[in-house]
Amino acid sequence: MNRLAAFLASRPRTREVAGIVASALLSFLYARGGLAWSLGFVALVPWLLSLDERGSFARTLLAAWAMAVAFTLAVFAWFGSAIGAFTQLGDAAGLAILIVAAPLLQPQFLAFALTRQLAGRHAGPALRALVAASAWVATEWLVPRLLGDTLGDGLYPSRTLRQAADVVGTTGLTFALLLANEGVAAAIERRRDGLRAVAWPLASTAAIALLLAGYGAATLSSTTASTDKPLRVALVQSDIVDYERLRQEHGAAEVVREVLDTHFAMSYDAVERQHADAVLWSETVYPTTFGHPRSEAGAELDRAIQSIVDAARVPFVFGTYDIDAAGEYNAAAFVEPGKGLLGFYRKTRLFPLTEAVPAWLDGPVLRRWLPWAGTWKPGNGARVFPLRLADGREIPVLPLICRDDVDSQLAIDGARLGARAILTMSNDAWFTEHPQGAALHQAVAAFRSIETRLPQFRVTTNGYSAAIDPSGDIVAGARMGERTLVVGDLPVHAPPRTLMVAWGDWVGRAAAAFLALLAALAALRRWGGIDAGETTPALDAASWPVEVSVLPRAARVAAGALRAFARAGLMWMIAAVLLLDARLQSNTLAQIRMFVGLFLLPEAAAWCVLRAFAARASVVDGVLVLASGARRLELPLGDIASTRPWRLPVPGPGLSVQLTSGRRWRHGLALARPDALARALAPLRDASARAEAPSTAARYAHAAQASHRSRLGNPLLKFGALPLLLAIPAFRLHQNIAYGGTFGEYLTFGWQAYVTTFVLWWAAWTVAVVLCATAVRAAIEAGTLAGVLFAPARAIGARLALERLGLAALYVGLPAWLMARMVAA
Repeated sequence: MNRLAAFLASRPRTREVAGIVASALLSFLYARGGLAWSLGFVALVPWLLSLDERGSFARTLLAAWAMAVAFTLAVFAWFGSAIGAFTQLGDAAGLAILIVAAPLLQPQFLAFALTRQLAGRHAGPALRALVAASAWVATEWLVPRLLGDTLGDGLYPSRTLRQAADVVGTTGLTFALLLANEGVAAAIERRRDGLRAVAWPLASTAAIALLLAGYGAATLSSTTASTDKPLRVALVQSDIVDYERLRQEHGAAEVVREVLDTHFAMSYDAVERQHADAVLWSETVYPTTFGHPRSEAGAELDRAIQSIVDAARVPFVFGTYDIDAAGEYNAAAFVEPGKGLLGFYRKTRLFPLTEAVPAWLDGPVLRRWLPWAGTWKPGNGARVFPLRLADGREIPVLPLICRDDVDSQLAIDGARLGARAILTMSNDAWFTEHPQGAALHQAVAAFRSIETRLPQFRVTTNGYSAAIDPSGDIVAGARMGERTLVVGDLPVHAPPRTLMVAWGDWVGRAAAAFLALLAALAALRRWGGIDAGETTPALDAASWPVEVSVLPRAARVAAGALRAFARAGLMWMIAAVLLLDARLQSNTLAQIRMFVGLFLLPEAAAWCVLRAFAARASVVDGVLVLASGARRLELPLGDIASTRPWRLPVPGPGLSVQLTSGRRWRHGLALARPDALARALAPLRDASARAEAPSTAARYAHAAQASHRSRLGNPLLKFGALPLLLAIPAFRLHQNIAYGGTFGEYLTFGWQAYVTTFVLWWAAWTVAVVLCATAVRAAIEAGTLAGVLFAPARAIGARLALERLGLAALYVGLPAWLMARMVAA
């Protein structure tokens, strides 16, 4: 074994090839599903171990390209065969096309490897892992996904782990898997450095798995059985797939009649014997324009379908074509008994080069090369239709057609429009010889139900048709390649508002923003915009006395509790706004009342506590003197063994004093610059006082005091002038919209109403700026803490850059956002 390791170490190219092959094999098993889902946490480890951080970017790019090809062949070889069968070029040609297109199908491997190598040259392994994983998911967000696949889809067989998709989506699951793989790889790389070196990355990987499992278990245990009457939908899987061969043998009209007769018979059984509330047929099952007949024969078929619906007395939804002046659409028709056609949903995500061709690529030459390429037009996004049942219920449903179900945003948009269930129609006939592709398509579709917590009824021509509950479980389903009727009962009710529905597929966007932030920091550092040196000088003689608050334990607890409540109130308001709480979105008075009650009052009370214990600190003849009016508190410097910044800066920055007796002084000192005071006292104390290595809290406090002193940070400017500047154009736009002119309200109701409205707008913008500043401050503090933990030597520089970017976000970002909204309006 040692000889093999030495052999691989001495031959880097052999090591790289071995790593790629091993990761491709593990990915192949992972994609097979079942218990192999656990391999997702280690599938990329061999490849990660083979990447050479010291190698050239060209070599890394080659390794990434090879991994993209190997992964594509291991996981999507069936797609190459399907391409060969569809184009009638054969399996070999289809696989060749797949190999050539692999970097386009899996570009995240290239972005991941290159970014990982670049980050590894300037950061530690933890930050490198975060940057590389962010590059992976950001690439998947930016580059359109042909099959909508992502690494997190492989966790579908794990009922527990997949539940986290309602918070982070499949993109977030991918991000978690990438970090887990990085942790295992780091542990293997450090195996010779002792148990402690291995424990941290393994613990991080275990924490990721336990976090996903814990959330999933909590979610599943909190799910209660619904008492509402379920929706019972019949899914007709006819197993009629080879339309072209049937047309050649029997003629187009005969084939359409056979397809419809089969569906009529199965639908009769669904309604009369299975008592279905609605019937769902697959995509393009009616291969002509329903409701817009091209001939008398087409009109007769339309009437036949309507008569069947009328006789069944339940609504039908089926795949067909729609047409208008712009062209033809792959569509789903909603037909009601006794009323006829309710409307069409037009497929939004067309399959490129088969259903449609981009306008910039289309032309006679391409049509000669790709005679099968369609001319359908894409629809305009999600739509929700009422499904009116015989018992009087009216259930809003979201239709999706085939590739639509790989797009999280369509399902999210439907949930926001009020859908209570998803109806998915697909024609997976091209998976007939490759059931693995059909299984992947079903798993991807099931995640739409988990993300939105909406039940889903999914029908295909020949498999896999299924009724899928909000947890992703298949409660009723069909096998591949069988003619069968699937009848599923699923409860429909108002779903919980998941984070995915509130924020959309946010992980990819957040990763892209994180990378942009890091790039900006790197640019600032490269151009000399950051001075990571000493930024908080010690207090000199001219600085004394210093304003401090001398807090007994009870006073600190009281002030800290009040400030914690105030900060928690702000964070709650931020969460409510992000979750689109209607009370805060449209009610200015509610915003102001919440802001006053949750923040201003407790913040004012905390300030009063601090002022009650305010004092002026000075050093007189070797004694630290704390004076407040006639009250004086003295502490000889010789009695001070050390000063320590508060581990938690509550109610604000401060430090505690350790006495030479070993006890902690009963008073804490709260002040704006505790780090400067500590360094000012150090040379004045007895030289025998012991020095201590700085703790994480001390390093964090030191970095936190490195805030850039800017006039833009003045509270009056930030929370007074900035909201005023934002309120003026917003108020003017409101006046124009509501009253027809800038002074419309004044002319209608007088000065008092006009000024009152403006003050309310100013107050509302003040609340908005405070909330934005709070979110920015939280990001700055989190970034500072990450810098202290992972790159302490650069923590101060990172803090300065974050402070500047935070000011830019407020003074540039908010006006830009307002301008964009005004232009859109």
